[in-house]
Amino acid sequence: MSANSAEPAAPLDIVLVKAGRTKIRYPAELLGDDGTRITVRAPWAGSGDRDFGFVRFEAGDVFTEYYWRNRWYSVKEVRAADGTVKGWYCDVTRPAVRTGGELVVEDLDLDLWRSADGTDVRRLDEDEFAESGLTQRDPEAASAALAALDELEALARAGGFEELLC
Repeated sequence: MSANSAEPAAPLDIVLVKAGRTKIRYPAELLGDDGTRITVRAPWAGSGDRDFGFVRFEAGDVFTEYYWRNRWYSVKEVRAADGTVKGWYCDVTRPAVRTGGELVVEDLDLDLWRSADGTDVRRLDEDEFAESGLTQRDPEAASAALAALDELEALARAGGFEELLC
């Protein structure tokens, strides 16, 4: 099913896990699953507005989220209630796992933001990643996470995620 399909979107719960515990669970609409990439749409799931300094997530914002079973990240297009693109928030994660009505993703602390106009590309939470101990516990996963962040940054600086998301 595509994002432009006339069929109603199926419900899917997104479960973000961190350090073995559920960090957040929220409902989304499944827009597509081609066996590799899963696309969902969800309203801002945070509790209240959240100002990061470089972007503000607010009630009414809509996230179109892209997850992969073979990549170590997710990409979330963020739109304001009026449809204006705010930018893209990317999470470095283990590859997504979909079981029935749930999509489970393990957060690995690293994030990236790209503003709608591309003038602001920033790596986030590298200090949290360093403190997480993943490098010692699972060096292969840590290496994959850092490579994923580098890939996201290169895509963001080269013009964005359009080719990746088409």
